Formats: sequence, C-alpha cells, structure tokens
Amino acid sequence: MAPYHIRKYQDNDRKWVIDLFSKAMAEHIPTTFRHILKLPQTLVLLLGGPLALFLVSGSWVLAFVASLALFAALRFLAKYPWKQFKVMSLYTDLSDITKSYFSESGSCFWVAESKGQVVGIVGALPVKKPILQKKQLELLHLCVAPEHRGQGIAKALVRTLLTFARDQGYGEVVLTTSLLQHSAQALYQHLGFQKMSQFFLSTSWRLISISQISIYLLPPLCSGPGRDLNPATVVS
Repeated sequence: MAPYHIRKYQDNDRKWVIDLFSKAMAEHIPTTFRHILKLPQTLVLLLGGPLALFLVSGSWVLAFVASLALFAALRFLAKYPWKQFKVMSLYTDLSDITKSYFSESGSCFWVAESKGQVVGIVGALPVKKPILQKKQLELLHLCVAPEHRGQGIAKALVRTLLTFARDQGYGEVVLTTSLLQHSAQALYQHLGFQKMSQFFLSTSWRLISISQISIYLLPPLCSGPGRDLNPATVVS
C-alpha cells in the first residue's frame, strides 16, 4: 500500500486535479450506458424500431443501420450529462480553485498526495442559501484515482472535511450524488450521512432516468455511529 498524506491545494496541483476530475467523470459513462440499455423504454426502442423499419422497408440492412444509429444515440445520451457537468464545473468553481476555495474563510480544497502525485481530491464550499437557515457546508468533487482505491483515501478526505466543518462551526455537511454511484453512497452512509431527498438535476438526467440524491450529515458532526472524524495525516 503506497503511503499518502492529505494537504491543502496548491496552484501547482491544478493540472493533476483537473486530470483526475476529468477521468472520474469519464468513468461514469460506461455505467450510465449500461443503465440506459436496461430501461424498458430503451428495450422497446431497440427491438421495435428496427423491426418496424424492416416491416416497412423490407430491408435487413436498413434495419441493421438503424440499430447502429440507435446505439450511437444512446451512447451520446450516456455521455452528455457527465460532459455537461464537467464543463459547468470547469467554468465555475474549478476554473480558479484558489479563488473559489481560499478567497474567504469557511471553504477549502484538499488533495491526497502519494509519491509526489495527486491521487485524490475533495472541496468544501459554504451553502449560500441553507435550508432552515442552518450553517451548511457542501462537499464537492470527491475523487480518487482508480489505482489508489481501497487504501482509505476517500474516507480520509471526507473525514478531513468533516473535521474542518466542525472546527468552522458548521451545523450540517451536505452533498449531492447520483443513484448510480453505489460505492460513494456506501462510503457516505458508513460515515453517518443520511439520504434526504431525490430529484433530477436537469432535463438530460431525467431523459436517461438517473436521479440525484441529496445527502446530509446531521448534527452533531462529531458523534454517532460511523462518525469518527480523526483524519489521516493532514499537512497544511
């Protein structure tokens, strides 16, 4: 197991962070594509569309070409929402990480470093319009490089963020994830987070029937099952 330590983001980390984030978004595309193929409406379209075209035209070649076109369209649908989220992030908070996460107190961005490389990231920003006027911190962009998973890096990053939230006086930590991200949900639940609501982030997500869930870590932040906030070694 390669040693790692968690520290605050520095400007020379940007290339590593953007590359890690971009690869993490691309990772979700195959899972999303498989999800789309299992939808009842997709099965009807893939089976019924080419068959109807064959019955009308009498051409198996045309029906086969139509099937390929449908698969290409479905692949695009699987890719589009993740690409859209990536572009939005790169034009907003990730466009200038130092400005977004370090210009004011109450926010931060951490990286997990191993052998001189950034292998994990997580960000924290205050919620501008918190529910019930509670002081809330939002967890953002939790990613770990595939070859470094299973080492407890993601858990250590989240615990670092929770310790920060406690020290900064936040009442709740919130985050949003998709229903397809099963390992992420398991991690959050293990650390004491609770599912609060389910919704579609945009029309593109609704089109492929992938809803997002809001997850809250309810106060007190430093007690309860699975809420040991002792982080890994953190270097300021």
